[in-house]
Amino acid sequence: MNIPAKAIAAVADHGGSLGRARSLFPHAPEPWVDLSTGINPHSYPLFDLPATALTRLPEPARARDLAAVAAKAYGAPSPRHVALAPGTQILLPRVFSLVKPGRAAILGPTYAEHARTAALCGHTVIETSNFSALAEVDVAVVVNPNNPDGRVISRTDLLALAEMLRKRGGVLVIDEAFMDVGPREQSLCGDVEQGGIVVLRSFGKFFGLAGVRLGFAVASPDIAERLDGEFGPWSVSGPALEYGIQALGDSGWQDAMRDRLEAETERLDALLARHGIAVDGGTSLFRHVTSHDAGGLFDALGKAGILVRNFADRLHQLRFGLPGEEGEWERLEMALTMWSASKRGGSVRAVASR
Repeated sequence: MNIPAKAIAAVADHGGSLGRARSLFPHAPEPWVDLSTGINPHSYPLFDLPATALTRLPEPARARDLAAVAAKAYGAPSPRHVALAPGTQILLPRVFSLVKPGRAAILGPTYAEHARTAALCGHTVIETSNFSALAEVDVAVVVNPNNPDGRVISRTDLLALAEMLRKRGGVLVIDEAFMDVGPREQSLCGDVEQGGIVVLRSFGKFFGLAGVRLGFAVASPDIAERLDGEFGPWSVSGPALEYGIQALGDSGWQDAMRDRLEAETERLDALLARHGIAVDGGTSLFRHVTSHDAGGLFDALGKAGILVRNFADRLHQLRFGLPGEEGEWERLEMALTMWSASKRGGSVRAVASR
């Protein structure tokens, strides 16, 4: 599928907009249950920040501390392979500018911002479901695990692709925003020394602190240094540095949270299955559903004050995030029960996954 720059110039909806939800369903009960994102509903515990995190410019030493903690957490060869950023979103134009304007291919369907940003950087962009087509361009993008269906491409296949691109002077960009809850042995963070590979890691999703705005590029030292240089000093705020250092270094919390999310994913799958809704993909932070009545289900949940992620170009698909508090689970179950009743005993038939 060709994606002209003009067609993707506008920022697409990515979920999480309660303003959009209220405009679509003005009479829905409040507060909203927002299941439209893949953000962990159980955030890393907030703690008292040192006053200097707010009253002084961030110290370079703390940035180096964060790079070291991130390198260990993500399996990067060293802190020199890690560039810090105020969120991975702001890294995208800099990463796509590592290669002069040419051809970019995104393995899709996936997160829309990669295609939009690559086009804004002057690349001719295609979105393709054909993995082998990625070897024929200047910049290839793979979201791994994929958003929204959870597809995982093996590390072996990605390294082979990177080698083909490297011989042509190309770059492989791997977005591992959800690898914290994915098969971490498939991560390419430990392979970036080979060159021509940039791995993006998001802090806010797994740690449930999206508003902190913190992200990382893991790459060869020359690329990491270039990215750091383009940001200049103080690119990451003092509070973000402190939260990143504490949370990324807390392996006990991370292991316990992975177990908790797995259990809650099983609970969500079972709840959906009781109402005839088959899950056909996802991660332990979101579940992917393909259904002939996806539009009707989205509408029924919206009227009940529950927002899930729908897709304008994939009308039969929905993505469910995890409920947080027990009251949110109860509201979801009630809304699904009412929707099932409205179907007069019928069930949602799953459509085969792509």
